[in-house]
Amino acid sequence: MRMRNKPWADDFLKSHPQIVDVDLNQQYKMAEWFEKDQPIHIEVGTGMGRFITEMARRHPEINYVAIERDKNVMVRVLEKVKELELENIKLINQDAKLLTEYFVENEVSRIYLNFSDPWPKTRHTKRRLTFSSFLEIYRHILKKDGQIHFKTDNQGLFEYSLESMSAFGMTFDLINLNLHENEPEENIRTEYEDKFSNRGFRIYRMEASFK
Repeated sequence: MRMRNKPWADDFLKSHPQIVDVDLNQQYKMAEWFEKDQPIHIEVGTGMGRFITEMARRHPEINYVAIERDKNVMVRVLEKVKELELENIKLINQDAKLLTEYFVENEVSRIYLNFSDPWPKTRHTKRRLTFSSFLEIYRHILKKDGQIHFKTDNQGLFEYSLESMSAFGMTFDLINLNLHENEPEENIRTEYEDKFSNRGFRIYRMEASFK
């Protein structure tokens, strides 16, 4: 998600070190960063933050971490966290490739991938968040019974992700080819989800785990 550049974004994020990490200050100390010792769920590519902040509001018994590399976007997420006075959510302003620099092995209970960039060109395949190199990162930080929850409006990315995860030896606990046909009450729509659903796009969802 691209937004107009905010020259002050970096300073604003760094002025809230109790909520946001920009410079690997919380390296391998994620559990210590939270006030309570609770399961950790993370969202990779958090966009404007509607999903992750609402999850944190509904589930105070879980600690949430939002990962977003765009400083201009992360500013909006931080503003939401402050407005809602959420104490069970932290923000990481870094690339997903650095997840293993933050989380130790088997530390995360769930990973959310919501409306990730599909990177449709073949030469960009390695940038997709369900490419094998990213799956290896997720496998390292996820608990043995941890899951990846994935949503997208892009059929090509969904099919690719099924193939990539299957080739990686993952199992699928749920596959939904039309999430909004009988939308579960617990589904939290992201900003992109509303946008594409209102345009008539089908929403795909899966839950997957490592064997």
